[in-house]
Amino acid sequence: MIRVLIVDDQVMVREGFSVLLNAMPDIEVVGEAVDGRQAVRKVALLKPDVVLMDIRMPEMNGLEATREIVAADADAKVLVLTTFDLDEYVYQALRAGASGFLLKDASAGQLAEGVRIVAAGEALLAPTVTKRLINEFSRLGSPRAPAQERIGELTERETEVLVLVAQGLSNGEIAAHLVVAESTVKTHVSRILVKLGLRDRTQAAVFAYEARLVTPGG
Repeated sequence: MIRVLIVDDQVMVREGFSVLLNAMPDIEVVGEAVDGRQAVRKVALLKPDVVLMDIRMPEMNGLEATREIVAADADAKVLVLTTFDLDEYVYQALRAGASGFLLKDASAGQLAEGVRIVAAGEALLAPTVTKRLINEFSRLGSPRAPAQERIGELTERETEVLVLVAQGLSNGEIAAHLVVAESTVKTHVSRILVKLGLRDRTQAAVFAYEARLVTPGG
């Protein structure tokens, strides 16, 4: 079972998502929180696999809560909830450690599938949407020297795989592109995450853009 914590200051949103997710055979809503501060406490207490995190909330917003959850090395993956797909807070949340984002008007099927994908550590968004988001927040921020310096820790093949991950390719697609076994790609991705201290593929894509391995439109 995938354990989910729902964080939103609107009771109707929390109840609606809870009903939709609890109807799935492989997902269980283990708790709800009304703001970021309560979310941080409940993540520590309930140990959810996925946190559905609203961004705009009183007391402590979702961006600050995401930073605290990630800083605490929680195993929970944060899936940001937003009304607008180009909300600037989304870019900041991805930088803070969120694993992706989901629009609040997503269907029940999209919501459940998003939770499953994030729980598995895979990239949540379609490649075109992922690139659009990351390109945009890359444009908003200056190049990050630390990211560029850390690229030297990767082998040439690992760097190549990282670029393909940032372009939104799945392990199977990367394997076909490089003409190697999919298991080999999985090994490369795992090593990349360990070497760079990243949580998942979404963070790997963010890193690649910040290091300018991939540029907007690239």
